[in-house]
Amino acid sequence: MSDTLLIRGGTVVNADRETRADVLCVGGQIAAVGLDLDAPAGATVVDAGGQYVLPGGIDPHTHMQLPFMGTVTRDDFYSGTAAALAGGTTTILDFVIPDPKQPLMDAYRTWRGWAEKAASDYSFHVAITWWDESVHADMGTLVREEGVNSFKHFMAYKNAIMCDDETLVRSFRRALELGAMPTVHAENGELVFLLQQEMKAQGVLGPEGHPLSRPPAVEAEAAQRAIAIADVLNVPIYVVHVSCAESAEAIARARARGQRVFGEVLAGHLVVDDSVYRHPDFAFAAAHVMSPPFREKTHQEALWRGLQAGHLHTTATDHCTFCAQQKAAGLFDFSKIPNGTGGVEERLAVLWDAGVNTGRLTPSEFVAITSANAAKLFNLYPRKGLVAPGADADLVVWDPAASKTLSVATQHSLGDFNIFEGRTVTGAPSHTLSQGRVVFAQGDLRAERGAGRYLKRPPFGPQFTALGKKAALHAPTSVLR
Repeated sequence: MSDTLLIRGGTVVNADRETRADVLCVGGQIAAVGLDLDAPAGATVVDAGGQYVLPGGIDPHTHMQLPFMGTVTRDDFYSGTAAALAGGTTTILDFVIPDPKQPLMDAYRTWRGWAEKAASDYSFHVAITWWDESVHADMGTLVREEGVNSFKHFMAYKNAIMCDDETLVRSFRRALELGAMPTVHAENGELVFLLQQEMKAQGVLGPEGHPLSRPPAVEAEAAQRAIAIADVLNVPIYVVHVSCAESAEAIARARARGQRVFGEVLAGHLVVDDSVYRHPDFAFAAAHVMSPPFREKTHQEALWRGLQAGHLHTTATDHCTFCAQQKAAGLFDFSKIPNGTGGVEERLAVLWDAGVNTGRLTPSEFVAITSANAAKLFNLYPRKGLVAPGADADLVVWDPAASKTLSVATQHSLGDFNIFEGRTVTGAPSHTLSQGRVVFAQGDLRAERGAGRYLKRPPFGPQFTALGKKAALHAPTSVLR
């Protein structure tokens, strides 16, 4: 099979511009971008006439093969990344989540082993779920030797993986020393636990109790606390799955003060609202149980405006699939429903349809929030998130006229539910390229087990780790301003 491919006649879209150009890929990398490029002998030619050529999507928040709440997600690293490729996402950032007291390196090696079957490129954030000197040392090993430059902190899930403030402070400070980015799941776990008990004491046992026990104020408090800790320590911080106006506003306020705070939004939170939890069918309502929960519709506009204003930077899915049988563990107690939904395959189409087609986003802004910004924030740019010579040939030929109805019946994920079920979108990938190979073409998925590569992400430079407000004004170019 030839390792040379020419994408001809499309409009190349990067985060800063769009231009008519052909794209020549050789040996898994982009060799040239320009008009009227010649196809070398034996090259595969993809006709992109009337279509866009985009950098492959980067989903910075997935959970493949995750052991959680007494069960394991349906999608493993092969099925999950195959589904991602079908939707135009060519890189995922997944999470190593050690058990409390488990050495970080032990957990990391376990996840690396699970991920060897991945069909797309992948990398890892590592969660800090406890603290002692071994965690301090392992963070250094992960950054310096394994290419991990981000650490996750769960402020929720009391009596499981929740970080207390001491752990946050120690881990944030260590991340600063190492040039790594702390990330947080912002929900006040103590309040959630209390509200869950109160809901159940009042006889609220069904899925409708899930959003009632996790109101926006619970998320906003945790976001503000994490932002304040990061501000005192002068370390950048990344807030995952921002779901409500209050959290988005907290990030905007901090950024207006000059603090380096970055926000992530899930595709689901932009288009699905909390009415799903009041559906009379338990299986339907439980299928939407994730944390933070889906919110009232009024929060969606705040999230869109955050993306438009640049206060929120990336879009993800938190892809974490459990089937109806697994969700039924919480049939009589909503707090026992495994938290998680899918979406890694649908994210780009949903965001294009709800964002670009409505005028909320330009095509370049779409590229920024679906790939380029994540690549910059986690030090994968310009290898990823850019259509330019020298970048990896991870590309999507995007047909803006294609129409499809999203459904569990046609998805490639092994989950048995689709939170976007029945939604008709306009705009979809006609071809996906990973490492210069066509892995999806006009509905034909050609994902290859084990073809994905582990991506080492170097730490950020000395400007990142220098203490003091003056130093913070001179961040490395890899970190978004």
